[in-house]
Amino acid sequence: MSAHTSGSAKGGGGVPAGGGAQGAGAGDSISLGNPLVHRQAPENPEPLVILDTTLRDGEQSPGVTLTAEDKMAIARQLARLRVDIIEAGFPYSSPGDFAAVKAIAEQVEGPVIAGLARCFENDVRACAEALAPAKRARIHVFIGTSPIHREGQLRMTQAEVYERSVSMVRLAKSFQQDVEYSPMDASRTEPEYLADIVNGCIEAGATTINLPDSVGYATPDEWRQLLEWLYQRVPTMRSITLSVHCHNDLGLATANSLVSVLAGARQIETCVNGIGERAGNASLEEVAMSLRLHPEVYGVATGLDHSQLYRSSQMVSQLTGMLVQPNKAVVGANAFAHQSGIHQDGMLKDRRTFEIMEPGEVGAGSSLVLGKLSGRHALRERLAQLGYELDDEELKRAFVRFKELADRKREVTDRDLEAIVADERPGTAETFRLEHVQVSCGTNLRPTATVRMLLPNGESRETVALGDGPIDATYRAIDALVQVEGELHDFVIQAITAGMDAVGEVTVRLRHEGRLSSGHGADTDIIVAAAKAYVHALNRVVATRASGPRTTPERMGAERATSEAGR
Repeated sequence: MSAHTSGSAKGGGGVPAGGGAQGAGAGDSISLGNPLVHRQAPENPEPLVILDTTLRDGEQSPGVTLTAEDKMAIARQLARLRVDIIEAGFPYSSPGDFAAVKAIAEQVEGPVIAGLARCFENDVRACAEALAPAKRARIHVFIGTSPIHREGQLRMTQAEVYERSVSMVRLAKSFQQDVEYSPMDASRTEPEYLADIVNGCIEAGATTINLPDSVGYATPDEWRQLLEWLYQRVPTMRSITLSVHCHNDLGLATANSLVSVLAGARQIETCVNGIGERAGNASLEEVAMSLRLHPEVYGVATGLDHSQLYRSSQMVSQLTGMLVQPNKAVVGANAFAHQSGIHQDGMLKDRRTFEIMEPGEVGAGSSLVLGKLSGRHALRERLAQLGYELDDEELKRAFVRFKELADRKREVTDRDLEAIVADERPGTAETFRLEHVQVSCGTNLRPTATVRMLLPNGESRETVALGDGPIDATYRAIDALVQVEGELHDFVIQAITAGMDAVGEVTVRLRHEGRLSSGHGADTDIIVAAAKAYVHALNRVVATRASGPRTTPERMGAERATSEAGR
């Protein structure tokens, strides 16, 4: 492959510093950045499309199972964030995923709604049917193109993969004008073959070509060289949108996504908090703020409302059970915290000494505080602002919890409200319901837990168990009542806010028959929070067991190709 690195195919890398107006979605301020340079975007920055795949690739994170209600809440928040495209799921994979994609297509306005389909006719038709209610929709078809995928997984030749790709793009085009094609594992595909299949799919009607670094193997230099070489090798690429989908196995997903812009890409695929298969995907918030703070480098502008980034991060963390690490860029708890005396002194004198962006730019650091005198209307309004739409029954339960908490805490913050909603909207049918938990423990006492639960047959049963500690005793009592075998894989407890009266939040993961299910619980009593989280996880175990084995689109592709080869 002859690589050319002398400049961007679309001019993204040749933008001089300074001059011009800010791009769309940049907001009223542009960062604390470099105080010596008045940084502005070019006068006419090119638009950069953000496709968020939290609901599809993000849900493939180990231990993550989103209900239809979870997906709808996240989709609505992504619309508030103003992402351009929401990849809502993989409709053919299950009736539940089909229904979730269709519901999002019906109810969520603003972004384009996309669905994923393998290069199989039934997949494409199911995707088209699920997306039919959307005002704007996109069918995204993919197939593995690298030798490893063709030979080891698909058992197909180059010619067969090429023909399958082109024919399925044509079929997708018969349903939607907006069609995206992805040659999975592009970074390990023979460059000349990659060029041929990309050209063939463009001629078949693809409007977006997405190049996935599916295993996060590429480095920024070689990834940029590949994209620039493709622009020269495939002239038809100048008529479509080039997209990238970068995984984070080597911690390079954000870097690879950003250099793609310099090479001419005008769509980046991301996940909130960088979640996804294995080590995850390019982080939406990292990509968004890097582009926002460096308009003179990238010369592009997104349409994002950056003030919704923190709120989106918190919601995804709550609903997936995947906690955000404290030192996570942009949205972590420590992103705007300063421990060093030198740093604190500098911050007090001039924030620009050790911060390149204001917390408010991403929606962090601001919170409306409610108290025990706040009414139901105020609670509903604040929850709506946080992205939660509750029906009357859900609001009633949330209001009771809010009043109980307000009696124990002087101030109820947004994070407290988010924890209440996560508790009162479990999203999974309550096969088991925790009715009562009481623990006796202390120095020279054997921890003892008394637990009462409502079981599936409508019977309320109570039992007592001993344990190594109060939580162990509680979990042993719950196990004795529910009779569901599972191994506690992860247990994390954290205080949501500061102070002695803080709400404790517990997240657990249970392994059952090789699958992970997460649970969440919150309460000012950490034993109660732990019990709620464990029961929540057990309810998800039962729900996922009833829905059958879960599989990813990549694995389904391998299974179907293998079965076809056997015939």
